[in-house]
Amino acid sequence: MNHRALLFLCLLLLPSSGVAQDWKPALPGYQYQFPRDHGQHPDQKIEWWYVTGNVETAEHRRFGYQLTFFRIGVVPEPASASKWALRDVWMAHLAISDLQTGVYRHADRLNRAGPGIAGATETRIWNEDWSMTVSDEAIKLSGADGDFGLELALGFGKPIVVHGRDGISQKGDAEGNASHYYSLTRMPTTGAITLGKETFKVTGNSWMDHEFGSSFLEEGTAGWDWFSAQLSDGSELMLFQLRSTEPGKNVPQSAGTLIQKDGSAVPLTAEDFTLKPSEPWKAASGAIYPQQWQINVPSQGIVLQSRAAMPDQEFRAAATPGLQYWEGAVDYSGTVGNAPVTGRGYLEMTGYAGRSMSVWFGGK
Repeated sequence: MNHRALLFLCLLLLPSSGVAQDWKPALPGYQYQFPRDHGQHPDQKIEWWYVTGNVETAEHRRFGYQLTFFRIGVVPEPASASKWALRDVWMAHLAISDLQTGVYRHADRLNRAGPGIAGATETRIWNEDWSMTVSDEAIKLSGADGDFGLELALGFGKPIVVHGRDGISQKGDAEGNASHYYSLTRMPTTGAITLGKETFKVTGNSWMDHEFGSSFLEEGTAGWDWFSAQLSDGSELMLFQLRSTEPGKNVPQSAGTLIQKDGSAVPLTAEDFTLKPSEPWKAASGAIYPQQWQINVPSQGIVLQSRAAMPDQEFRAAATPGLQYWEGAVDYSGTVGNAPVTGRGYLEMTGYAGRSMSVWFGGK
């Protein structure tokens, strides 16, 4: 069995319900510290650094992009002191949406840490030669596969936003079924996108999420729909709904955050917003994804339409068969109060085909 097949088998064998034993749960009262919390949290079982963005050339040719690094703990203590001993599985996903041509390119990697193959510190997260480097001035992204890639510098922009309440974003009923979750929500971005023989100088805005915990989802959670919106009035909106495997039902811990123009954050619960999907589109995997969503946040006077900037933005991970999801650039239009707004952002829709996401990101 080759090492990639072994890592994939470890993923499949991760138990799917309850709070992970021998791993530290995400509990209320966590005190965030930076730059410490930009690095990894090895006491926790599940962790990801997620960067998405919309960028364009001076001629307004637009691209969406994603670069994501995942760490999933297999055992708290490896069986030996060897650098090759398996403690964590490290995944990475890279994608570029060419919104002019409608072409979506994506690639993934799966490794153990080994002697420096993958890992994370306060200043660098990497998987082979894909990397996210953190300094006091910027976060730099680098990744390429075949004939596509990116080299981008992201300014920090608005202050860090911590989601949820009392240091945690609750994802289920059980104590510890939660994550520590923070974001940088409007990061001015410059750099280059490469497609084939062409390299495009681009500018735009990015969004970075970092989550860590030991049991994100309870058994019976099919997947989630996650929205990031950077609106023309200077505010940002993050919403996620957790869908039950029982049709038509959502998990009550669905939540979100409204980030005001001045950077102040307003926590939102499942009772504060509604999401109504429409315009189904069938992907190559057989999954059917909505291309439009109606978003209503009555308490904040927000009414938005989210529309996919192009239909085919489904990520199908080659290294982990059965893990596919829609992750793509979207456009927003609507009103905040009585004022019209537009915006750009990203939408992630998981669990529409294959194994439920509680298999991948559950616990115990």
